[in-house]
Amino acid sequence: MRYFLLALSLFIFGFSYSQNKKSEKLIQLSGVLVSADSLDQVSYASIMNKTTHNGTISDYYGYFSFVTRPGDTIIFNAFGFKTGSYIVPDTLSEYRYSIIHIMIPDTLILPQVDIYPWPSKEAFAKAFIEMDPYDDAIRRAHRQLSGENLAAIAARLPTDGKLAYNWQAQQTRTMLYTKGQTPINNLLNPVAWSKFIQSWKNGDFQRESGK
Repeated sequence: MRYFLLALSLFIFGFSYSQNKKSEKLIQLSGVLVSADSLDQVSYASIMNKTTHNGTISDYYGYFSFVTRPGDTIIFNAFGFKTGSYIVPDTLSEYRYSIIHIMIPDTLILPQVDIYPWPSKEAFAKAFIEMDPYDDAIRRAHRQLSGENLAAIAARLPTDGKLAYNWQAQQTRTMLYTKGQTPINNLLNPVAWSKFIQSWKNGDFQRESGK
């Protein structure tokens, strides 16, 4: 009697195990993810089996392939798209199944962000206290376009071919003008000296230095 019960138990266990093996049919699920608005491939999307908690990701062309079972729920996630789902049919007769899953674009509205040039409130307070309210755009333009500033910028610029040619041509014309005689020396020019003395008396140099 004891051997009979043991044999019956083994038979029932083996029968139930074989039934479970038959119910655990594996399906190689393959497919492509495309966008609903343009039918472009959805690259590098997350594909997860909600039933067994395993999954994969789509490649650059939106293709994926992994093992599932009939009745499993597949979840699709991709940045910029709504979460999609798919249930593997339980009436499949083949061990391979292919799908084309359409992903619906999702519009994300981000909150407004104000960007300031100060890294902290303390830096803003310091800049606000040290701010010169009279240094507006017009004053800065006058300062940057002043003769001294433009002369300093011109002194740092390299000499191009046109400028070098004009300078050389001017020097050549000056030499031809005084060819065969003593070159002009403005230190001995009485007209230049009279203009210099008159400007000195008028205080022109003092007004220029006071600017």
